[in-house]
Amino acid sequence: MAGQRDPSSHRTPAQIKKMDRGYNSTPEMIKKRGMNNAARTELTKAGKVSKGDGKDVGHKTPLRSGGSNAKSNLTVQSQKFNRGWEAGGKGR
Repeated sequence: MAGQRDPSSHRTPAQIKKMDRGYNSTPEMIKKRGMNNAARTELTKAGKVSKGDGKDVGHKTPLRSGGSNAKSNLTVQSQKFNRGWEAGGKGR
């Protein structure tokens, strides 16, 4: 059943693969993902977050607006708050 949707996703495996080949593999997205991972690693080493704690590492000044991974620009936020903008601001 190649077109069957994964119960945890609203996309079919083929749609996910196509998205990964396109948008997610652009140099800009690879760089952004690397910077986000580095920010999480930095706060993990500092003991502020841990794997599976339900927290996100957010940037006070977003990377897309010229923010950096400086410690002064990083903050620990709940997933609901940090990802709330995706749902039209419901998390804020």
